[in-house]
Amino acid sequence: MPAKITVSLQDLSVEIRRELYGHFAEHLGACVDEGLWVGPNSKIPNTDGVRTDVVEALRKINPPVLRWPGGCYADDYHWTDGIGPRESRPRRVNIWWGQNIECNQFGTHEFMRLCELIGAQPYLAGNLGSGTVREMRDWAEYCNFAGDSTLARQRSENGSPYPFDVKYWGVGNENWGCGGNFNPEDYAIEYRRYATYLRDYGNSKLFLIACGPNGNNHEWTRRFFTKYGIPDPFANARLHGWAAHYYCGTAGTALQYSTDQWYELLHKATYIETLIKEQRALLDELSPHQKIGLIIDEWGTWHPPTPGRHPQHLWQQSTMRDALVAALSLDIFNNHAEKLTMTNIAQTVNVLQAMILTEGETMLLTPTYHVYDLYQVHQGARRANVQIESNEISFAVGSERRSIAALHGSASVKENVLTLSVVNTHASLPIEAEIVLEGASLDEASVATLAADDITAHNTFDDPNRVAPQTHNITLGNPPRYSFPAASVTVIRMRL
Repeated sequence: MPAKITVSLQDLSVEIRRELYGHFAEHLGACVDEGLWVGPNSKIPNTDGVRTDVVEALRKINPPVLRWPGGCYADDYHWTDGIGPRESRPRRVNIWWGQNIECNQFGTHEFMRLCELIGAQPYLAGNLGSGTVREMRDWAEYCNFAGDSTLARQRSENGSPYPFDVKYWGVGNENWGCGGNFNPEDYAIEYRRYATYLRDYGNSKLFLIACGPNGNNHEWTRRFFTKYGIPDPFANARLHGWAAHYYCGTAGTALQYSTDQWYELLHKATYIETLIKEQRALLDELSPHQKIGLIIDEWGTWHPPTPGRHPQHLWQQSTMRDALVAALSLDIFNNHAEKLTMTNIAQTVNVLQAMILTEGETMLLTPTYHVYDLYQVHQGARRANVQIESNEISFAVGSERRSIAALHGSASVKENVLTLSVVNTHASLPIEAEIVLEGASLDEASVATLAADDITAHNTFDDPNRVAPQTHNITLGNPPRYSFPAASVTVIRMRL
């Protein structure tokens, strides 16, 4: 079947929220220490202790929001450990990730400085699992109150006379697991209690986020809201977001996989679309009086431990396969932008599907980083409808056979420029497709392509630019056609 991509400009009413391109940083392995934070006395160039090269790289991809301090770590993190003079901050055992000693050199003020440097909104994950209502309530006042309270004075003494105005607050994390092993009814009770005391201060209007399901677990969602009590007016006012987690996992390992395993992982990545559709439908059914925001604040690949690395530090390489997982996921988010409020890929540096890997003074950008760089033009744009016709690719998973569409993509319009992003999942063959634009004409375009000659291609500290985008201008012809390279991510931009 000849491939065909049809883009319609008839309905541009849906905005692709910038927050759909969010990030996540946890105190885990070398994500914060050695990754984001080196300290002000480090020989590695830094700005107030934050690595300068990492800041510059992150700022370039326009991150809208950064979630911190976890993850599982959040529900054993006590925010008062991370304020005040650094030399007097306590040393704590990280019980979740290798029993590392956390020196708390990077705390609330350092995180806010990082967000300022990279241009991201802060998203704080609060400690419901091992903390107290008072503790989380005080953190909100410390961050957001502009008046003359003791906590506001303390914030000022610690270097921030003006409030941080933190909007996004997670009331616990994975409370079905590492966040306390609650059942949904008990978590609903705890959430109501905590949310009661998390207040708005001045112009700081809190967006409170409850722990949603592990994957697309309907039972967790249904049982939580049944117990929680919507459409109770109080409940409506104190719950704004519902955060699911979805890791597509792996097939093979990070660097060693067959062609069938290439397709298997890409296919698993597309399951996030089912989660979005079904969890959105459940939220609308269970909370018809309020549009609760659907959030996926942890997602991405999760490969087996890397040989030679601490298995609990979750360091992994990012190959072209990870890049296609990211692009497929972002295209799905774009295509369902009206259903979503935020997503946060896991994680920013040195952990899981990282944007950046560091080693001492050196740093490299992963193929996943390059996808975020190419796709940032979708942020804040108006979504255009895309219909893609292409062949299905068959592959084996054990004794079963499954299939995945060869081409996937999304489109948007901003400032009279159309952006079309397309993923060719075929491991070895380019695919030529006709491009039909309804409502405008096509001629010249700029094209940026992320591709490689090997489906396991990745960047290393010895060869940091093996996988990098290539950009050129083209004339699409009449009728417009384009050949998408094998195993690639392509972004075509055209002025309308």
